[in-house]
Amino acid sequence: YPTWKRTLTRRAREAQMNRFCKAQTIQRRLEEIEVTFRELEQQGIKLEKLLRDEDGTPADQKTQWMNQLLYLVQKKNSLMSEESDLMIAVQELKLEEQQWQLDHKLRYYMNMEESLKTPEDRVAEQEILVQLVEVVNKRNVLIHIQEEKRLSEL
Repeated sequence: YPTWKRTLTRRAREAQMNRFCKAQTIQRRLEEIEVTFRELEQQGIKLEKLLRDEDGTPADQKTQWMNQLLYLVQKKNSLMSEESDLMIAVQELKLEEQQWQLDHKLRYYMNMEESLKTPEDRVAEQEILVQLVEVVNKRNVLIHIQEEKRLSEL
């Protein structure tokens, strides 16, 4: 087994493990965000009830509750933004994995001797190439969406 093939195989495994670790980290963070959403909702419900029910409370207490409620809304919005970023990252990881698989298949056909390729092999090679271009275009769209989001947040 030539050294360059071992190196490529090792790098492919490392890249796959990195994608897997990123996916696990994203999944964990999405679960944490979901729990935090529930907690923020409960706190918001309590504050709303306090604001509606307490007619005899001082104005500064109502102001404090209103500020807490606004803080909760702001925190929820930032979590929603983070969740959106994570969902884009999940899509990007899926497309990256798909691109790797298609690239692997394409290399198989490209490494074949041209004289040994059947017409079916040539068709399959072209189909894989088209799919690979589609995946790259989808990744480009995701990057464009992230950039637009970043610019709009500024």
